[in-house]
Amino acid sequence: MEQLLPIGIFLFVLFLLLGSGVWVGLALMGVAWVGMELFTSRPAGDAMITKVWSSSSSWTLTALPLFIWMGEILYRTRLSEDMFRGLSPWMARLPGGLVHTNIVGCAVFAAVSGSSAATLTTVGKMSIPELRRRNYPEHMVIGTLAGAATLGLMIPPSLTLIVYGVTINESITKLFMAGVFPGLVLAGMFMAYVGIVSALSRDFNPTPEPRMSVAQKLKNSRFLLPVICLILVVIGSMYLGWATATEAAAFGVIGGLVLAAGQGSLSWATFSDSLMGAVRTSAMIALILAGAAFLSLSMGFTGLPRGLADLIAGFELSRFELLMALLVFYIVLGMFLDGISSVVLTMAVVEPMIRQAGIDIIWFGIFIVVVVEMAQITPPIGFNLFVLQGMTGHEMTFIARAAIPMFLIMVAMVFVLIFFPDLATWLPDNIRQRPGG
Repeated sequence: MEQLLPIGIFLFVLFLLLGSGVWVGLALMGVAWVGMELFTSRPAGDAMITKVWSSSSSWTLTALPLFIWMGEILYRTRLSEDMFRGLSPWMARLPGGLVHTNIVGCAVFAAVSGSSAATLTTVGKMSIPELRRRNYPEHMVIGTLAGAATLGLMIPPSLTLIVYGVTINESITKLFMAGVFPGLVLAGMFMAYVGIVSALSRDFNPTPEPRMSVAQKLKNSRFLLPVICLILVVIGSMYLGWATATEAAAFGVIGGLVLAAGQGSLSWATFSDSLMGAVRTSAMIALILAGAAFLSLSMGFTGLPRGLADLIAGFELSRFELLMALLVFYIVLGMFLDGISSVVLTMAVVEPMIRQAGIDIIWFGIFIVVVVEMAQITPPIGFNLFVLQGMTGHEMTFIARAAIPMFLIMVAMVFVLIFFPDLATWLPDNIRQRPGG
C-alpha cells in the first residue's frame, strides 16, 4: 500500500503534462524531477545530467539514426514504383491478386526501413492509385496497407527493437534476428486473410491483369534486385556475424545512397532533406529515451518497479495470465501513446515482472513489438491511421473499420508467439554474433 502514493503522484504529473501538450520526452523528465524532489535527498539536477548523458552516449544507440537515415534516403527514391513493377506479375495470379503487393511490398521495404510510417508512405504512394485504377475494394486496399505497414516495426531493422534493446541493455542483433520469422509469419497471415476474403466476398471483382510469360515476369523482377541486394547486405552482415547492428546500419546508409544515385534520384536537395528528416526523428526519439532513463532512475529510488513486481507476483499469476494482462495494458496504452513512448515509459516497471516470471527477454521483445504494432492502427492516436487519412482523404472511422481485421490478426499472432515461442528464439540462439552487436 505504501506504493500507492508515489504511483498516484507519478501518474498525476505525467497525465497533467501530456494533457497540456508538453512533448513526451520533456513530460517524462518533468515526472522524474518531481519524483526526485519528493522521494529522495539526491539533487535532481545532478542526477538528471548524469543519467541523461550516460543513456545518450551508448555506442549501440548510434544504429538508430543511421537506420532512420537509410529509410529517409530510400523514401525519396523510386523504390515504390520499382517494387510494384517487380512484384505485380508474381502477385496477380494469387487469390486476392495485386492486394498482395501491399503486404509483400511492406515486408520488403520494412527490411530496409525500420519505420512503420516510412513503410506505409513509400508503399502506399504507389499501390493505392494502382489498385484503385484496377477496381480493387477500397476497404481491402486501405486495411491491408494499414496492417502490413506495421511490419516495419518487426522485420529488422526495427527502430522499436533498437529502443527496446537499448532500454533493457540487450543485444540489438539478437533482437533483430528474433523478429525475422514472426515478421514473415505475420505477413503470411495477412496474405491468407486476403486470399480467403477475396474468395468469399461478392464485391471483389478487380480488373484482370494481362497474362505474362515466365520470361516476362523474370524480366520485371530485375527492378527488385537493388533493394534485395541492400537487404542482403544489411541483414546478412548481421546474421553471418560480419557486422554489428551499428556497422550494418552504416552499410545500409551507403547502400541507400548508391541505390538513389543509380536511380538518378540522388540530388543535393534529396540528400539534405533525408539528412534533416533523420535528424528530426532521431532527436525526438533520443529525447524520449533520455526522459525515460531519468524516470527509471527516479522510480528506482522509490522502489516502485520492484514493489509493483512483488505485488503482481503476490497475485500468483501464471505466465499466460501475466501476458494477457500485459496485452490488454499495452493495447489500452497504445490508444494514447506512440509505440516507442509506450516501450520506454513502461520498461522500468515491466522488466522486473517478466524476469521474475522467467519470461525470455528476447522473446518478450517480439511480443511487445506485436502489441505495439496494434497501437499504430487503433484510434484515437493510431499513427498509421492519420498517415492514411492524409493519403486517401477518407474519414478516420472508415480507415479504422478497414483496419479491424488486421488488428484481430495481430491479436492472433500474439497467441501464435505464446504457443510457439521458438518462432522468436530459435534464430537468435543459433547465430554468430560480433562482440558489441
